[in-house]
Amino acid sequence: MHRRSSQQHRLLSPAATPSTEFAMAFTSTPRGARLTRLFVSHCLNVWGHPYDCRVNETLTLITAELCANAVTHGRVPGREFHVRLAAEKDGEGLRVEVSGTRAERRPVVVSPAETDAVSGRGLLLVTALADDWGITDRRAGPGKTMWALLSTVRSSVE
Repeated sequence: MHRRSSQQHRLLSPAATPSTEFAMAFTSTPRGARLTRLFVSHCLNVWGHPYDCRVNETLTLITAELCANAVTHGRVPGREFHVRLAAEKDGEGLRVEVSGTRAERRPVVVSPAETDAVSGRGLLLVTALADDWGITDRRAGPGKTMWALLSTVRSSVE
């Protein structure tokens, strides 16, 4: 009986329960975007998706593109952008959100044929890599949130 209660205590301790959410504000600079990419990759590694696995590499690249968009097109001087990384409730996916203050500049995905386009290619990558993505109004205050979902369950054929 004593052994069973000891196991219950261990299972309920905070150290035994891995975090499934990371959220932080970063400066709206290229350095802030780089730090975001590093933090997201580190969190994924801690959550059981090693640095060199498909999930970590793919979601880190998606995060880099969304952050580049926030810094390049959504920057308001003196304002930070916010990043949230979370595991889906079913445990079969991860969601990354990048929120900025500017709401009026919505990104547009260019077609691959528009080779002379100045921007928009990053969202082509997001479209190709994410299982789903979109743009919503920011929940807390002015601005918008760009989000992407990535499945952590794929067939072994891929």
